[in-house]
Amino acid sequence: MKPVWIVVVLTAVVVAVAWLVRSHRADRPRYPIPGERVPAQVEVLNAVGIDGLARDATLRLRARGLDVVFFGNAGIDTLTETRVVARRGNTALAREVQEALGVGVVEDAEDPRLLLDVTVLLGRDALPALGRGP
Repeated sequence: MKPVWIVVVLTAVVVAVAWLVRSHRADRPRYPIPGERVPAQVEVLNAVGIDGLARDATLRLRARGLDVVFFGNAGIDTLTETRVVARRGNTALAREVQEALGVGVVEDAEDPRLLLDVTVLLGRDALPALGRGP
């Protein structure tokens, strides 16, 4: 009978240790290493009222390694020119987003309440750039 209990106890210890190691790694926040490039956090808002436009732009930006944390509608549908807005003062990053989209005007409008690097307001000029018209 003793060998069975030893096997059961050893198995329980191994399972407990594996669970602790795995849960400890998952709970630890990941901090960037100095000099490491952290993906920009971007929101993409459709400001022309054409279904799927923000999704198309999101797919393009994600393919370029940018972290789109939200996409949806801006609540307006009359914007003619796409605006790429730097929210934390990093206009170089906003220019990178603009280049990835192939359209837009970069602006600097810091807003520390938004936990974002860049806001994209898609205007009508984004339609051809995203394959949605001439």
